[in-house]
Amino acid sequence: MKRLFPAPLLSVSLFVLWLLLNLSISPGNLLLAAVLATLAPVLMTPLRPQHAHVRRPLVVARLIGRVGLDVLHSNLLVARSVLMAGRRSPRSAFVHIPLALRDAHGLAALSMITTVVPGTVWSELALDRSVLLLHVFDLEDEAAFIEHFKHTYERPLMEIFE
Repeated sequence: MKRLFPAPLLSVSLFVLWLLLNLSISPGNLLLAAVLATLAPVLMTPLRPQHAHVRRPLVVARLIGRVGLDVLHSNLLVARSVLMAGRRSPRSAFVHIPLALRDAHGLAALSMITTVVPGTVWSELALDRSVLLLHVFDLEDEAAFIEHFKHTYERPLMEIFE
């Protein structure tokens, strides 16, 4: 059964998504949805060599809530910086953040978080995955920013994936 449906949740999601996008439950669309839901995960399995093992689901929920609050807070700070640009220019800077997180899934989640939070314009992960270079729109205290980033995002991701 695992060979036919290596990712059952993905199969169900693809099936439902196909029907929703086509706005039809005709026999042809049901057949195409079933074929897509069956074949796509099987064909994509070699592209994902390791499976994610999510630990501590409550930490996941807290992290999602924290990211949501940070998105709102950062939006307000960026808006304030833009509106007050005539009085004080934003102090943008590149920040090197040393990483202890090594799990590929955790690093992927960290990269998604950094792209969602406003004020982080650009990022780059070192080839050895030890340092994240992050461009910050308005930086007041680099050490405080690094500590906040590691405590707020990296530590929970380490609890979840490592």
